[in-house]
Amino acid sequence: MIAVTGVPRRRDAMRIVMVAPPWYDVPPRGYGGIESMLAELVAGLSRRGHDITLIGAGRAGTSARFLATYAEPPSERIGEPMPEVLHAAKAYALAVDVDADIVHDHSLAGPLSAAARAVPTLVTCHGEVNGELGEYYRALGPAVSTVAISEAQRRLAPDLTWAGVVHNAVETESFPFGERKEDWVLWLGRLNEDKGAHLAIDAARAAGRRILLAGKLTEQAEHDYFEREVRPRLGPDAEYLGQADASRKRELLAAARCLLFPIRWEEPFGMVMIEAMACGTPVVALNRGAVPEVVVDGVTGFVRNEVEELPEAVEAAGALDPRACRFHVAENFDVEVMTAGYERVYRRVITTSAEPEEGTRDLALPVT
Repeated sequence: MIAVTGVPRRRDAMRIVMVAPPWYDVPPRGYGGIESMLAELVAGLSRRGHDITLIGAGRAGTSARFLATYAEPPSERIGEPMPEVLHAAKAYALAVDVDADIVHDHSLAGPLSAAARAVPTLVTCHGEVNGELGEYYRALGPAVSTVAISEAQRRLAPDLTWAGVVHNAVETESFPFGERKEDWVLWLGRLNEDKGAHLAIDAARAAGRRILLAGKLTEQAEHDYFEREVRPRLGPDAEYLGQADASRKRELLAAARCLLFPIRWEEPFGMVMIEAMACGTPVVALNRGAVPEVVVDGVTGFVRNEVEELPEAVEAAGALDPRACRFHVAENFDVEVMTAGYERVYRRVITTSAEPEEGTRDLALPVT
């Protein structure tokens, strides 16, 4: 394994195998919230002197030793089971030859092989755990330890083998800070009904503000939703820009008056919220999932219970201090904070052989 060039290996360094999902490169070229988080975590751990092997699909895009399961990510096959299963099988075979202290798996099918390896497996739960995903992790039993990405997520399934809570994070300095905002608002995400793009258009229009929308539109369900709910709402004051790459996303986030985040599900985190605030842009969101853990109401945005309350919040967002938004992310959602959290969880899991102990709540990172 290799570490970041010029970073000496610590005496207490850990040897970590990181397994990515198969669908996008790490870091992603466009959409890919998990892949973005993974790239930041690998960089942060490498800076701390740990040995990282990343198993994923596509190109090598981080400082870690990279082992590929696919030459190109099978992005066009999202939703099909075989790419996920084949990726998991290849990842297990590749990891066998790596001398590791722990395997940190972010894929769906990968944890199925956890019981067959000698070292502990840690799984970050990136999805909704109060349904079939939670049942899946329960069925895996003590073979895996789980990490929640928010307290809200952990509350949905308190009986899982939680080893702690570690919020997702960004490299704050990689996002441009915009103190002077333009007069339009932004929606950014995946064109899925649960993400509420149509509600964002309605709220912006009710506030008399132009809205720009940028997001992933590749799967059939996304196209169906777009044609049914989004396209009929587009017009001079509501424009869909297509999918934004990393550079374009930062430009949009830094310039927007606010980010609208009217989610319709218990989203366990929401990376775009901290990306917006890192740019000094407040977030106007509905009170679902992890939103109240991420956004400080009245300081870095507004958290509202009803859709009808969003237009007034859009207007009020213009008076919030962009510097407070940036500071909040730097203090609570920066990569260094996340990396320190995962270090603590890794050591706990390695020491206890993936058996969670009483009092693991002390691993949870501060919310504000």
